[in-house]
Amino acid sequence: MDIRYSTGKEDFKRWTTEQVRDEFLIEAIFKADDVTAVYSHIDRIVTMGAMPVNAILKADKNFDCWKTFGVKFFLERRELGIINIGGAGTVTVDGADYELKNLEALYVGMGAQDISLKSASSGEPAKFYMCSVPAHKSFPTTAIPFEKAIHVDAGAAETCNKRVLHQFIHPKVLETCQLLMGVTMLESGSVWNTMPCHTHERRMEVYCYFNIPQDNVVFHLMGEPSETRHIVMQNEQAVISPSWSIHSGCGTSNYSFIWAMAGENIEFTDMDVLSTTGLR
Repeated sequence: MDIRYSTGKEDFKRWTTEQVRDEFLIEAIFKADDVTAVYSHIDRIVTMGAMPVNAILKADKNFDCWKTFGVKFFLERRELGIINIGGAGTVTVDGADYELKNLEALYVGMGAQDISLKSASSGEPAKFYMCSVPAHKSFPTTAIPFEKAIHVDAGAAETCNKRVLHQFIHPKVLETCQLLMGVTMLESGSVWNTMPCHTHERRMEVYCYFNIPQDNVVFHLMGEPSETRHIVMQNEQAVISPSWSIHSGCGTSNYSFIWAMAGENIEFTDMDVLSTTGLR
């Protein structure tokens, strides 16, 4: 498991491109028949990816739960969200099977002990993107098919940010402790996400960019509004955003991204919107 320690906004102002990428960028999320995991001390979020091709994978395959979290099993004091962005697959939670097609989600409540993942076809493997955060109460493990998510139209073609937000793990869909997850998909001709940008002092966020066409990139903007930096993102890479940082992006084509939030509350609209002309 890759462990990242949080940094303050004061030090961040002096960082090089390499330092910014080392701390906040997650480059290789999906590896064949493996589970990747990055544990950030920013709100203790764990960002994971699993791509079972020929094997059935255990979610905690590559880390020691006691050494890392001080628990006997991964979700003893955590909850987990999963969104599949690959081919069809199955997540088995304590003996119960949940089939997830492309762009379907699963919420796994605190206390689940045995989580395994497999693909329906090795020729088109599932890609399970997962985020886990601390929890204080157990809620039911729940599958969220695409049609059960909340679908919100946003932006406009005139401002190059026409997009749809698909809210899967959201208070209007199901109850969780602090995890929210969903997918934003930009329409053809739109390249900006989350602009005007915002911060939310009471929550952090992780973006996982995907559906980026070959030879294209997304310039992810982060940092304080008066001290912005950027990270050049490629397909199926994620970026960690602390609460003091903006999190916005502009692509060389349209793209999609998964957002996951954790922190003090689960109010989706709890944010401080910033003036675009005030950015520096």
